[in-house]
Parts: sequence; C-alpha cells; structure tokens
Amino acid sequence: MLTAFARAFKTPDLRKKLLFTLGIIVVYRVGTHIPIPGVDYTSVQACVKQMSGNSGLFGLVNMFSGGALLQITIFALGIMPYITASIILQLLTVVIPRLEALKKEGQSGTAKITQYTRYLTIALAVLQGTGLVATARSGALFSGCTVANQIVPDRAIFITVIMVLTMTAGTAVVMWLGELITDRGIGNGMSILMFISIAATFPAALWAIKEQGTLADGWIEFGTVMLVGFVMVGLVVFVEQAQRRIPVQYAKRMIGRRSYGGTSTYIPLKVNQAGVIPVIFASSLLYIPALVAQFSSGTSGWKTWIQSHLVDGDDPIYIAMYFLLIVFFAFFYVAITFNPEEVADNMKKYGGFIPGIRAGRPTAEYLSYVLNRITWPGSLYLGLIALVPTMALAGFGANQNFPFGGTSILIIVGVGLETVKQIESQLQQRNYEGFLR
Repeated sequence: MLTAFARAFKTPDLRKKLLFTLGIIVVYRVGTHIPIPGVDYTSVQACVKQMSGNSGLFGLVNMFSGGALLQITIFALGIMPYITASIILQLLTVVIPRLEALKKEGQSGTAKITQYTRYLTIALAVLQGTGLVATARSGALFSGCTVANQIVPDRAIFITVIMVLTMTAGTAVVMWLGELITDRGIGNGMSILMFISIAATFPAALWAIKEQGTLADGWIEFGTVMLVGFVMVGLVVFVEQAQRRIPVQYAKRMIGRRSYGGTSTYIPLKVNQAGVIPVIFASSLLYIPALVAQFSSGTSGWKTWIQSHLVDGDDPIYIAMYFLLIVFFAFFYVAITFNPEEVADNMKKYGGFIPGIRAGRPTAEYLSYVLNRITWPGSLYLGLIALVPTMALAGFGANQNFPFGGTSILIIVGVGLETVKQIESQLQQRNYEGFLR
C-alpha cells in the first residue's frame, strides 16, 4: 500500500490533484481559526476552556464545523448548511414533480438541482448565522460560563448584520472550496471537507480523555478508548462493504447481423443502503425540542421534561427515542432513494430478468422483499453504532459528542473508503495496480 501511495505522487497529474486538495484543506483549516468581527476572542477562549470541550446542544454542528462553531470564526457554520440543503432537495425531489423531472433530464437537470442547492445553502446560512449570533449574544452558546454575556460586547444592529454576513460569506467560500476539490482535486469535495472537520476534533477529544483519566495518569483510559475505536472502525468497514448481490441475466437480441445481450450481472444492495443520513436526521430532530426549551422563558412542565430527558445523551428516554428515530429514518430514506418498480421497469425495457422471477411486477415485489429484509439489520446496525460507543465509553469521560460515536465514525469510514477507491481507480488507469494487490 505504501508503494501505491508513492506511485500516486510519482504520477504528474495525480500528484497535482493531491497537492491541490491538500492546499484547499490548509486554507479551510486556517479559516476555521479566524474570528468574525464583533466578537471578543478572549472571552470566547475563556469559555471554551471553562466548558472543557463539552459543547452541549451545539455538539453536532460544532463537529461538522471542525470546532469552528464554538470559536465563532468565519467558517463557524462549516459544511452544515450545504448538508441540510442537499438533504432537503433530495427529499423534495420525491414530492415535487418539477424536481423529479429535472433529475431525469441527466446532466443538465442535475446542474439545475445543484444550483438550487447553492441558493438554499445561502438562505440556510443566513438563518443559522442569525441564530448563532442571537445565541452568542444571549450567553446560551456557553451555558454556565461566567463571561458568556461578554462574547458579543457591541449589540448594535450594524455589527449584528456584519457578523451574519461574514458567516454567510464563509459558508459560500466553504461551498466553493468543496466544489474546487471536486472539479480540480481528487473528487468528493464536500465529503472530504466534512471528513477533515470531524478528524480535526479527534486529537483534542482523545487528549481530554487522557487528562481526565485516573489510571496510570490516564494512559489506561486512553489506550482502552483507542482499542475500542479501532474495533468500531473495523466493524463499520466490514458492514459498509457488505452487500447482497441479486443476479440479473440479459437475454440475447439480434439487431441486424449482430447479437447483443446474453450477459449476466448483478444488482448490489448494500446492507447499510441509507448511509449516515438516518443518524443525522435523528440527531437534528432531537436537537430541535432541546433548543426550543433552552430559548423559552418560564418553568413550564414540558420545558422541565425536555431538559430532564432530551438534553442528556445518557438518559434512557433519549437513547430509546434516538434509536427508534434512526430505525424509522433508515426505512424512510431507503424508500425514497431506491424505487423497485423503476428498477424492474428498466430491467424489462432492456431484456433483463432475475433468474426464477418473472419480469415486471413480480420483480419489483421481489426487490422490495429483499430490500426490506436487508434494511432491518442495516437500521439496527446504525442504531447500535450510534449508541454503543456512548454508553460503553461514558465511564472514561466521553459525552454524546465523542469522536468515536455514531455520526463521526460512519462519516470518517465512508468518506475514507470512497476517497481511496477514487485514487485507486486513477492508479489502475495508469499502472493497473491499486492499493490492494
């Protein structure tokens, strides 16, 4: 594998793509440390140290921004608005016929949907930026910090507008950097920026566990956490690569004097067909009531119940709701992204059939049956991956945003595998050897 990495840098065009990608990553990481105007950076640093890395309600967004959210920098919103916009457009494609027609138009329709995603990203960035500024001004961003109210000393409207515009522009720059990696780098630009954001939080979180440990100056806790992390990564890699291959046979057709078809292939149905989307959906949905309760005034019964059960990630009610939401969204997302009837119609159109299954409606019913059976273990796997690290590592000072937890480890492994496959395919075009012999 090391030889393959060396060969990748020896190939001129591939080396240029890799170096360009690394340069964009450096620019992105520099931007996550530049504070926006109107923020007292000394107070922010004091609150970050005082909270000891516990980001509370804002942990998910802070993780996707590479820790820039709690630092209130120009890239504070990170890639989160783009992820949200992409998910919304993907869901609306099923609901709105116009978007569904654009999706079927091919490259031109995809370009139009991408343009809509950019517009929606900017709108969401304005909304989230306004919410972040309001949260920072009220002191709720660092609940419990003694100088939380001094983070934004100037409450003038002009300063507030400048802060929101700066964060919105930062989101636009992040989106542009991701597209540059896709066009001129090694591809998967947004995913790579997401990967870098999450990986950037690992060293501080792991070192915090070592500092909080009591056995052998924390090294035993640190080693145990690293061992559990490697086991979880191995498990995720194994399941993410697992798939059910449904054989498909294409009948021979005579067109003129030539014979077409007669080949056999397969439809790969992954065990985790939904990816990390159900975990993001479930986290975001549970994040909303906790955020509403935090900003509401008074001590009503519903607010007390939410703060008691839906804020702490170790609460049994929170764990149960989180697990059930992940299972539900796994089935929901698979249902809207994989259409068995459309696959069956395309197979019938080109003369394909599953051996032992009649073409048309029986094929669609068979695909639905297999998909449902595969989605059950896939959804349970997502729920366990999201919850088991949280409960198992709670004794070592890890909270619900621990880096080896569900969302982060799924994204790290998924993006890593996809990036390696892309580099390997480019290597095979030139040397016929990839990372694995």
